[in-house]
Amino acid sequence: AVGKNKRLTKGGKKGGKKKMGDPFLKKEWYDIKAPSMFGVRQCGKTLVSRTQGTKIATEELKGRVLEVNLADLNNDEDQASKKIRLCIEEVQGRNCLTDFHGMTLTRDKICSLIKKWHTLIEANVDVKTTDNYVVRMFAIGFTKKMPDQVASSCYAQTAQIRKIRKKMTDIMTAEAGKVQLRELVKKLIPESIGKEIEKQTQGIFPLKDCLIRKVKILKKPKFDITKLMELHGDGGDDAGVDMLRPENDEAVNTLTADVQAAAEDE
Repeated sequence: AVGKNKRLTKGGKKGGKKKMGDPFLKKEWYDIKAPSMFGVRQCGKTLVSRTQGTKIATEELKGRVLEVNLADLNNDEDQASKKIRLCIEEVQGRNCLTDFHGMTLTRDKICSLIKKWHTLIEANVDVKTTDNYVVRMFAIGFTKKMPDQVASSCYAQTAQIRKIRKKMTDIMTAEAGKVQLRELVKKLIPESIGKEIEKQTQGIFPLKDCLIRKVKILKKPKFDITKLMELHGDGGDDAGVDMLRPENDEAVNTLTADVQAAAEDE
């Protein structure tokens, strides 16, 4: 077997095996700050490798998209059927400032709505908000039985469905096209657009469970740090604590005291 096992004669493998350390030793934790339209501002943490050479940690963080349940963001279990997507736009110190990036209903919520003997109606539309975000919204709705109905099914005719779909897109365009993105998010949380659709389609065919199923952000305007800071208020944590003790009675504003005295004289 001469000349067969060449590698042994050449003095081991070239370069030898590289010793792998624990990759987590090179990583740092950053806090995620949600925008001020949500109740809980501190909504999680994220990992990133430390700055090394040209790979800067803050640049690696920007553009990350996080999915958080709305129940966690607002401390309200009734909103557990919505998931909010947040995108990291800016890093300040150890805080990652995020902006709204989309919304979806959870799968189990949608599955719980779909039933036999009903017509499901869906519509979607692309809208530009006043602050130049292009948003695609998807609505969903179901036909409703009348209170004293005997027939097992309640199907809408195709013409009615077309009218309802037109109404849905009109309402979504009107509701989203006249406001900024942050106002739109405030409308999405209590599902006010869905209620509006239900109300206005009553004359075509009564609907129930009208919801905005999904919201995607297709285009964002040029990044503006001042807008983002407005969205985050003044950083959130350093606002100071509310005064717990009541104000002293003698410390009434002198002007108020004068006004009260004048009132008593009269």
